[in-house]
Amino acid sequence: MLRSLLSAVKRGVPQKALRRLHREPQHLRIGMCEDRVFLSTGQEFVFEKTEPVHWGAALEFLPKVLTFHRGQKASLILADHFVHYALLPWSDTLKTHAQWLGLAQHRFVAIHGPVAEQWEVKFAETAPSGPRLACAAERGLIDSLADTFAAAGVQLVSVQPFLVTAYNGMRSGVLGPSGSCWLVVEEPGRLTLAYLREGLWIAIRSRRVDERWRCVLPEIIERESALLGLEERCTRVIVCAQGSFDADQHEDFRTEALSYHELALAA
Repeated sequence: MLRSLLSAVKRGVPQKALRRLHREPQHLRIGMCEDRVFLSTGQEFVFEKTEPVHWGAALEFLPKVLTFHRGQKASLILADHFVHYALLPWSDTLKTHAQWLGLAQHRFVAIHGPVAEQWEVKFAETAPSGPRLACAAERGLIDSLADTFAAAGVQLVSVQPFLVTAYNGMRSGVLGPSGSCWLVVEEPGRLTLAYLREGLWIAIRSRRVDERWRCVLPEIIERESALLGLEERCTRVIVCAQGSFDADQHEDFRTEALSYHELALAA
């Protein structure tokens, strides 16, 4: 499991303890998107996005939500809109955590430029001797989240990207230990597409889309497959949709539809 992006708790809580916390009634799970916040209590709050800081509206709204949960523990799931991903190919020359972290930081700077030097970066193993999954978020966002929760008297146990949360929630059941599939995550105006082959992460890409993406999803998958130079066509697609999705509308694909909100809030 990818460790929390929150620096203050990155040494964290053991996973068994986290699972116990998630079962406690007082442990709150919060999904934070660019235009909404939704909670494991069943509440959802929608607001207008702000510029130029794309997380400004959510940070401004969070205290209004947290004021009713003082004294509780909370886990926050960040929409992929706020997160950058990169896959680090396996290298037996990298022996320590610091060496892998250095590679992850270098990779983000190479892709996104000097702005990435101000990002909080984490990575995790995806399989023994397999690629490492790295993610990064703006340090200003992570620090602001820590301050916001502390001011509200809510203990922030972890901050995790949606894609990582969804994968961890599906891998023992939906995905299977060695399955191959496309994982497609819908967020307003964008898709995050991850390709997994025999249980290994092969690629992660984000692309802008409009409301027609459901109709043209086969074309999107075929285009991404061509870019990756896949020799064998993968027809299994798992869609994590924020809205409804008809899993039977594309006959050439074995499509499964899962709820974005339910995956984010599942313990």
